[in-house]
Amino acid sequence: MIGIIVELIISWLLLWFISKKDLSVLGFKPTKGRVTNLGVGLLLAASCCTLYQIMTTAFINNSWVLNKQVTGKIILENTRWTLVSVLYEELIFRGALLYIAIEKLSVKKACILSAVGFGIYHWFTFNVLGNPFMMAITFLMTAIAGLSWAFAFAKTNSLYLPIGLHFGWNFINTVVFSNGQRGQAILVRTNENQLQGILSLIVFLFQIFALALLTFWYLNWFSKNKKTSS
Repeated sequence: MIGIIVELIISWLLLWFISKKDLSVLGFKPTKGRVTNLGVGLLLAASCCTLYQIMTTAFINNSWVLNKQVTGKIILENTRWTLVSVLYEELIFRGALLYIAIEKLSVKKACILSAVGFGIYHWFTFNVLGNPFMMAITFLMTAIAGLSWAFAFAKTNSLYLPIGLHFGWNFINTVVFSNGQRGQAILVRTNENQLQGILSLIVFLFQIFALALLTFWYLNWFSKNKKTSS
């Protein structure tokens, strides 16, 4: 949490000295619309990630079962870690720097720049630096997600939607389906069987594009609805 406080201080300084703005431009103040966006983001991401995880075992001799060793303490700690990591990344890539970039460049250029930075950042967090194939895969996966989340901030003028999307995916992936750096959590696979061939490719493409496409669809609906109501 100290890291997030430091990020907020740095964000305020950047916004003040470069744009003469304060943290309010990041859309922290809760409103009905922003809370709705948070809920929509959580629902879209959780649904996509759940379907993706089920697809990884549905077509082979494998399945998900309850982890008998999981405890409430593990679930709470993994949830806290996931939330903190999401907030940390959102403040870096969809916070003050993105807001300033949109002001100085344009929405499209700023969001692409944010997505590129998000993709490169995950070379280090996923520990794939030096492996060209994994670097390319990691960049593709995270940059596309980062692009849709950057536009989510730009179109809603708030961090609520990108946080909902980011946390919804990471929570289901890490806490529910035990993927990532935190080890086993609520559900675990019954064996190590993996998808092969065309099915593997289809599931992989779903993982990359499904949530991003749903996010852009929702942003399109959001923009049209906003114009109609204004």
